Amino acid sequence: MPELPRLTGLVEHALDEKGRLVVPARFRERLGPGFILTIARPDPCLALYPSAVWAELCARLEAVPRKDDAYRRIVRSIFAHTDEVACDAQGRILIPGALRKYARIDRDVVSVGSLSRVEIWAADRYPEHSEPRGENTDLFGELGLA
Repeated sequence: MPELPRLTGLVEHALDEKGRLVVPARFRERLGPGFILTIARPDPCLALYPSAVWAELCARLEAVPRKDDAYRRIVRSIFAHTDEVACDAQGRILIPGALRKYARIDRDVVSVGSLSRVEIWAADRYPEHSEPRGENTDLFGELGLA
């Protein structure tokens, strides 16, 4: 299996008046020429996935033996809010209104490399979701990071 890109770093920037986002060059090269824009449930942000990562996620969803109402609702919600996108010549993508509404993005955003995806947060909402809380500090040790 090919090695998947690792996405790191944080960029503060803004949408233009038409709802377009310049995808930072550091992320563009790792996302590739075409990638996926979707909601990032359960977090109130959006996510950009490289096509290879998205293909793996889809394969996992298809392999789940449970295909009950809850499964179908989750899949329906995710895929109704998912688009295949590519940057224009200026490195921009259009963030559709429904996705901006979901993430409560008006203008200012923070794009964050988050391992296998780029998260796009409303700048005013990102701080409340970015730092580990006290009850999660033990997780650092479990993950081998302490």
